[in-house]
Amino acid sequence: MPLRHIPERTCVACRSPRPKRELVRVVRAPDGVVSIDETGKKSGRGAYLCRRAECWQAGLRRRILDRALKTELSAADREALTAFGATQPTGEPVAVREERGTP
Repeated sequence: MPLRHIPERTCVACRSPRPKRELVRVVRAPDGVVSIDETGKKSGRGAYLCRRAECWQAGLRRRILDRALKTELSAADREALTAFGATQPTGEPVAVREERGTP
């Protein structure tokens, strides 16, 4: 049985390629609103970050997210993303298991 293709994306902060499911997508919608895309399917320009607090801090502090999303983050957007990043674990990125119907 052939192996299933697993899409990979690169964290904009640490530049490490990882399976798409292990990263968090931040999206700038066509109307300019910046939000976290839990599903990975919202329309707009997206950027991916690891599930590590260090990557979120670097992405915001060094304005990496601003460049990746091609916009200037507002203070409110920056605050919301900082709060979300603070909930992420520190250290090595956390692998997220994909739940399936069969064990």
